[in-house]
Amino acid sequence: MEILKELLKLSMLAFIVSLIITAVLGPVFIPLLRRLKFGQEIREEGPKWHQKKSGTPTMGGIMFIIGIGIAITVTGIIFALGGNLDVKYARCILLFAVSLGFGLIGFADDYIKVVKKRNLGLTAAQKFIMQVVLAAIYVVIIYTMGELNTAIKVPFTDIEWVMPVWLYIPFVMFVVVGVVNAVNLTDGLDGLASSVTAVVALFFALASYIAFNEYGVTVFSTSVFGGLIGFLIYNKYPARVFMGDTGSLFLGAAVALTAIDLKMLIFLILVGFVYFMETLSVIIQTSYFKYTKKKYGEGRRVFKMTPLHHHFEMSGWKETKIVAVFTLVTVILCCIAYIAI
Repeated sequence: MEILKELLKLSMLAFIVSLIITAVLGPVFIPLLRRLKFGQEIREEGPKWHQKKSGTPTMGGIMFIIGIGIAITVTGIIFALGGNLDVKYARCILLFAVSLGFGLIGFADDYIKVVKKRNLGLTAAQKFIMQVVLAAIYVVIIYTMGELNTAIKVPFTDIEWVMPVWLYIPFVMFVVVGVVNAVNLTDGLDGLASSVTAVVALFFALASYIAFNEYGVTVFSTSVFGGLIGFLIYNKYPARVFMGDTGSLFLGAAVALTAIDLKMLIFLILVGFVYFMETLSVIIQTSYFKYTKKKYGEGRRVFKMTPLHHHFEMSGWKETKIVAVFTLVTVILCCIAYIAI
């Protein structure tokens, strides 16, 4: 019980440090991005009213990444001074380090967009290859640490499905790359990816603390939660800064790796439902357009525009309403997921 109380204090500390550092960086970092002319270019095929956002500073994900990193460092020092720095906390450091690697891929993408003025950034093939390699490195590291656990918890049961290693490894790599890109697709409205992922991070923090006693994951998740709350001060509508691929790829990796660590990959369907639907809408739209173009000589669409949040925009919903509804849906599904543990 004393250990749990101490963990709760450290988790709260991680949350507060991450939130404060991220919030404090805003007034310094956002003007710096403006001076460097690191402004977001808005794609012409997007909603026309998004053109007014052109020039809004991007790469703001660096703010919460720094906040999360400092929070983890502070709690790590406290753990070390208390003689409690072990493999469980090492997983926290690993989660951050690998997520940071994905953030660096996003940084490269953002840099090409804003400095080289190539709006699409890295090619799809370049991003995919780098993401697959990084996911493979993660698997190799946990295997080397002797921490590779192929069990996956089945929701609403006490069953843990143990996958054979030869199937689990490619499955994990697929999930990591898939979730990373799904979160990236979700980052299309002011505060959308930040709000949804903040809820998901809080869910994983509670699940790891109460249900699994995985304090490394708890500290990491509370740090992510705090960083995103601090970031929302500047990212909520009307956004003064965007997280860019730097932030969205970092967050996607953080969500996927946390789920892997807690053996909750199947739970991602619930807690990451918004990410899933955003991605599915793009797949459906692209597939149907190609099919109808081949069959009828003219491409047809299921949605007015994808990802899904743009469909609701084109249907007359305001950005704030979409963000509120998508976040509320995530809250409800996270509650259901928690019951399912």
